[in-house]
Amino acid sequence: MQIQDLPYADPGVPDARSGPRFLWWLGRNQLGGQVKALAWGLLHFTSVAGLPFCVGFAIQAVVDRSGSRLALAGVMLVMCGFTIALGDTFLHRSAVTNWITAAARVQQLLARKTAQLGSALTRRVAAGEVVAVSTGDVEKIGWFVEAVSRFTAAALTVVLVCVGLVVYQPALGIVVAVGVPVLALAVLPLLPRATRRADFQREKAGRATELASDTVAGLRVLRGIGGEELFLDRYRRASQEVRHAAVRSARMWALISGIQVLLPGLLMIAVVWHGVGLAREGRITVGELVTVYSAVMLLTYPLRHFEEIAMAYSFSRPSAKRAARVLSLERATDTDGSREATVPTGDLYDPATGLLAPSGCLTAVVCGDPDAAGRLAERLGGHAPEEGTSVLLDGVPLDELPLDSARTAVLVQDKDPVLLSGTLRELLDVPASGQVGPEEALTAAQCGDVLEALVQGSLDATDPMDARITERGRSLSGGQRQRLALARSLITDPNVLVLDEPTSAVDSHTEARVADGIRSLRAGSTTVVFTSSPLLLDLADRVVLIHDGEVAAVGLHRDLVRREHRYRAVVTRETDEETDEETDEKVSETSEKAAFARRTQDRKSPLSEVLDELEEIEETA
Repeated sequence: MQIQDLPYADPGVPDARSGPRFLWWLGRNQLGGQVKALAWGLLHFTSVAGLPFCVGFAIQAVVDRSGSRLALAGVMLVMCGFTIALGDTFLHRSAVTNWITAAARVQQLLARKTAQLGSALTRRVAAGEVVAVSTGDVEKIGWFVEAVSRFTAAALTVVLVCVGLVVYQPALGIVVAVGVPVLALAVLPLLPRATRRADFQREKAGRATELASDTVAGLRVLRGIGGEELFLDRYRRASQEVRHAAVRSARMWALISGIQVLLPGLLMIAVVWHGVGLAREGRITVGELVTVYSAVMLLTYPLRHFEEIAMAYSFSRPSAKRAARVLSLERATDTDGSREATVPTGDLYDPATGLLAPSGCLTAVVCGDPDAAGRLAERLGGHAPEEGTSVLLDGVPLDELPLDSARTAVLVQDKDPVLLSGTLRELLDVPASGQVGPEEALTAAQCGDVLEALVQGSLDATDPMDARITERGRSLSGGQRQRLALARSLITDPNVLVLDEPTSAVDSHTEARVADGIRSLRAGSTTVVFTSSPLLLDLADRVVLIHDGEVAAVGLHRDLVRREHRYRAVVTRETDEETDEETDEKVSETSEKAAFARRTQDRKSPLSEVLDELEEIEETA
């Protein structure tokens, strides 16, 4: 697999039972790239290891005054230099390819898992942890995967050099063959402590990332209640904990690096000391002494990869563990489904609660518990957080349909929809039936002021569709973000549209117009709205009260608010039962407000006209 072939057509099914198993699975799926990197690594390292033999051969030729052997030594040095450069170039190329492809595979797996789980993901894993896994952790995982081939090439080179020295000069080769394994294994007792410190550092960094993500997400609310300084202090403390943990981890790795420098130096001193004695006795030549000395000196280069693989594993293991934990999450229902990929149409029915949404009707659902309403909305879309009785669409269990078919049939917009950064045109470029255009959806969602705000906030965009939306729509108000998300949902024009509190962040005047827009645009289609707003409830064809997890009452808003005290308590925010006269007054008042809001949705109020006249007078003055 080459970089230009990314993304993978199928990233595969990962072994997410543990972090090490996941790393092993990644390595097995890149055997071609690993073998290629191993081959280039062997060429590079063996060429580096061959330099001492060429140098020793040349020095002995000078001592023996042999011009032909000196010329041969020169040719050998040139060949070694060429193969060193060639091997190093392609080793780096193949290693980086392995790194990037491994990281890309992990990111694809995470993206696929996120798409499968949907909103259930953030209920089971913190959003900050998902961000940490998909950014920093994938790089560390890719680092270990690509470092394995270079470490293997370095280890094989060390073995070949030791064997070659024993054959070339047994008296000194045996010293090297005994000393090198000691060098490689000397730091093993320190690795567990270094790994624990690295794990502790990664844990602290992950918590700081989660805290920063949550703080940024709720910054608007924190500013409203004056809590930004409190959370800023918390992040400062978390950041300092990360710094202290990083310093302690760096100290341990510095000690390991120091040992990796000290022990080869001691081995070199021992070889030179013993070799000089052998040379004085005439048992070895000067060229042989120089060869062994140079070989020991250059062995420090491949030995560095022993430290690197230990460091890469210690950093990648907790990252792989976090990635495996996310990838091991499963939907409560089968993603592939047991039925053929069809898109049924008809009544939507939930056997668990008894909720029925007739085909072609606008059904409003009133539920006193917002969390229970959110869970029920997910169930209606076939995204149940836990196993249970499946929701039926035209008598077909949604849980038995393939995930793509279930999502095509029923679209769920939760109460906190996310706007991705990009232009408005890109935001509204979603899979759709083609029956509803962007202009119709934006008009129905009352996004006129949103379009004006986007154009005013853009420097070079005259068309609102080309205006850019910042990350998560932070430059817009809560009501503006909510209406843009509603327009995006309306464009898709699904058979069944489930909306969870679509107008909770807008004023009553705008809410009435949005309600009319939804009703007119979705005429003849099945729409389920979770709300407690009288303006929306008054327009619904059918209102259902959910109490204690089951349907408690069904009817029209006017009827239910008169005869059902539990419904009235949720809609009017009352705790005691109202008298009949007070109830009639409230129903009449609510209806009048709704009617007034609809009458005035296309014209300005007298107060607005007076304000406009005052503005014109001020501009003229």
